[in-house]
Amino acid sequence: MQNLGVSQTVNNWMPFANTLYVPYTEKEYKNLVALLDGLIDEVGEDESHPLASLMEVVGVLIEKYEDENVSELSVGE
Repeated sequence: MQNLGVSQTVNNWMPFANTLYVPYTEKEYKNLVALLDGLIDEVGEDESHPLASLMEVVGVLIEKYEDENVSELSVGE
């Protein structure tokens, strides 16, 4: 595995910084949901697809936002 230096990591990260982030607002959340939808369309269930791990990371970010910001419906409502 190649060991990237911090400066090289920053250079490689910059093109993605506005696409992949921890969502704090509903708009950011909706943007990530749209990204996940596109990734699901592209990747499907192919775990060996080059974007499969990105799809998983986006899903985790969405789940974190939902856990913290989306109230669950009460049983019987």
